[in-house]
Amino acid sequence: MYAVLKTGGKQYKALLNDTLKVEKLQGEVGEPVVFEKVLMIAKDDDEVTIGQPFIESASVRGHIIKQAKDKKVIVFKHKRRKNYRVKKGHRQFFTEVKIDSIDVR
Repeated sequence: MYAVLKTGGKQYKALLNDTLKVEKLQGEVGEPVVFEKVLMIAKDDDEVTIGQPFIESASVRGHIIKQAKDKKVIVFKHKRRKNYRVKKGHRQFFTEVKIDSIDVR
């Protein structure tokens, strides 16, 4: 059984006991997290439920494992023959979540 959920403007495929690296969420390590925006649920026997756009009676529950920063991304801009060069770096915050249950009411 898996679900497709939406958080932080992105979509993630969530399997039971799987870990997801999502955009930063509020909360401390160990706190529970509930994702209400479930787009699709697929069961093991090929039964698929698709929302319009979300499934009202479904949620995905998990807990926060880690709050951290991702690897540095280098942004380098230049214009040829103009001696224009800019080098910047960026580290995005993320939250690692372990999926505990996929609930369908």
